[in-house]
Amino acid sequence: MKKMAILILKALGILVGIIVMYVALGYLLPFIEVPAKDDGQKKEIPVYIYTNGVHTDIVMPVKNDLQDWGAKIPFANTKSGEIDYNFVGIGWGDKGFYLDTPTWADLKFSTAFKAAFWLSESAMHCTYYRTMKEGADCKMIMISRHQYKKLTAFVEKKFDRDEKGNFILIPTKAVYGNNDAFYDAQGTYSFLDTCNTWTNNALKAAGQKAALWTPTDYGIFIHYK
Repeated sequence: MKKMAILILKALGILVGIIVMYVALGYLLPFIEVPAKDDGQKKEIPVYIYTNGVHTDIVMPVKNDLQDWGAKIPFANTKSGEIDYNFVGIGWGDKGFYLDTPTWADLKFSTAFKAAFWLSESAMHCTYYRTMKEGADCKMIMISRHQYKKLTAFVEKKFDRDEKGNFILIPTKAVYGNNDAFYDAQGTYSFLDTCNTWTNNALKAAGQKAALWTPTDYGIFIHYK
């Protein structure tokens, strides 16, 4: 019994140590900035970093001569079906969190556990907007055409596709409003690879300022004050 108790205490000690290290790194590493890369081209395309306080999205123009998101993420897949949107916000995350946890009050331990430890699938959440307003929760950055191509390629790569190459809609009523929809995604969410880690990596792909690594939205926004 004594040996068992010692083993349990050691296991708890290791677990607590991992949690403490994770919290420490999650706070400290975001302060290490990956600087923006100037490609020498005109910065003419506006994109936004948006947070709801926990989860971040990359918001892009619905359509320009380089990309037509409306053709790949059909307006008809939203509740409203309206087509007069000018921007689309795209974020990657845990499928269980997205579909089963519309509010924090709905969060279940099983959902959080699966999300943290690579045990569930992922999804893309796509939200259409008519206008964007800068503020504490929304920052605009201007990028070049070349950088925008890299950004859209990074975002598209995360979508699952059917045999025809189309994004795969998740048929569900668990949307957040009249202007959003969910799609199947590549990859597995974990405490090391979160929705905000993905957004941070999207910024890196586009040659923009980013944190060395961050699991939180705070780690992104400290570089865009």
